[in-house]
Amino acid sequence: MSGSVEESLNRARRRQAMVRAVWRWHFYAGLFCIPFIIILSITGSLYLFKPQIESAIDRPYDALSFPGPVKSITEQVSAASVAHPGAKLSSVEVRQNPQDATRVVLTENGEKLRLYVHPQTLAILKSVPEEQRFMAQVKNIHGELLSGKVGEIIVELAACWAIVMILTGLYLWWPRQASGLAGVLYPRTGMGKRLFWRDLHAVTGIYVSFFALFLLLSGLPWTSVWGDAFKQVRVITHTAAVKQDWSSGRAADRNTERAETGASEHADHETGQGQHAGHKGHTDGTPVVSLDRMYATVQALDLPAPVTINAPSKKVKDWTAQSNTQNRPLRVTLKLDPRSGPVLSRETFVQKHPIDQVVGYMIAAHEGHLFGWLNQALGVFTALSLITLCVSSVIMWLKRRPAGKLGAPEPAASTPAGMGLLILIVALGIFLPVLGISLIVVGALEFLVLRHLPGVRTWLGLRAA
Repeated sequence: MSGSVEESLNRARRRQAMVRAVWRWHFYAGLFCIPFIIILSITGSLYLFKPQIESAIDRPYDALSFPGPVKSITEQVSAASVAHPGAKLSSVEVRQNPQDATRVVLTENGEKLRLYVHPQTLAILKSVPEEQRFMAQVKNIHGELLSGKVGEIIVELAACWAIVMILTGLYLWWPRQASGLAGVLYPRTGMGKRLFWRDLHAVTGIYVSFFALFLLLSGLPWTSVWGDAFKQVRVITHTAAVKQDWSSGRAADRNTERAETGASEHADHETGQGQHAGHKGHTDGTPVVSLDRMYATVQALDLPAPVTINAPSKKVKDWTAQSNTQNRPLRVTLKLDPRSGPVLSRETFVQKHPIDQVVGYMIAAHEGHLFGWLNQALGVFTALSLITLCVSSVIMWLKRRPAGKLGAPEPAASTPAGMGLLILIVALGIFLPVLGISLIVVGALEFLVLRHLPGVRTWLGLRAA
């Protein structure tokens, strides 16, 4: 009898040690993640509505009212080139309404510049660097906090710790001794503010956890470290695409664009499409038609907007047309014949490698455009729920934090938390390299320094060395 009682006590101690350890992980993960989760939630919510926002911003340049016919696309693109003599054509957007201002993107000193050309007068109605457009700035904040490579790593680290926060939160939420659904699936009221905020935090967490984990995991291919590692694994396993449909790291993406556009000037001269893109030139003695015929060909196909005709570059030697719709499974890439105008080849989403298709579906859902307005609504719900988690956790922390201490949950006694937690930590550290490196750094700092400083040790709630 005494043996069974002792065994039960030991199990209770181990369980309590596990809860304490997980609680501490949850606390520190949340403490680091909260400001970044709020930033990512706000910018992510805005990006869900990118087509609508950009359409509203560009509305003054659509459906312009004027009498008489419009100029040819060749003349409109040439007008943009004349306005920036040293620039080279990068792309021109295909519009279904001929009275919309023509969007021409030029490359000037390695940077892309968007010009809005009046389709009749050829006046430049507006010019803006691509990186300074509103949604480009939102994307930069979301992906790198406007801090380049360092910002990318910080965002990736925050995303990794957010995964830890959600997994540990689910463990803490799991109803072990609950007598009903109150406090599990809906918050209890009338029992004090502390209990209400605790229930609000826990209940919101359980409802949003799946969607939040999906957003965090589907965003990993964009990250710098994980995305590059994923790309290398695909190279090793011979599953890499010729041209990946997404970029791993915003800074790397911009550097690649600069390299391509910088080299495209040479390609422009080769194809005779340099200063005045669209005028006739020569490659192998065959005349190159103006942009008008290619533009008309693509316009008649009515591809999902926005659609661009892209000039040759270092990596892509041909004239191409591309649907850049946010719903990636609907994207189409066409290779065009600049001599006579027709489509030479067509690449659709179903022709891509299965891995690229899976990632494409995930990215489309991440950006809120895989299944229409419901996808956007789920994205807004997830963002608002994550902000609710952040606010409620800060309120709980301020209410419970003892004076003179950070307020981290006290570590359990010498009873070990168990191998299960250790295995989970190692697995997460391997799957998420940035998380693994941060664990090693923090662990070494705590073991070698922090535990030996009495004031710091007490404030952080660490065990003595």
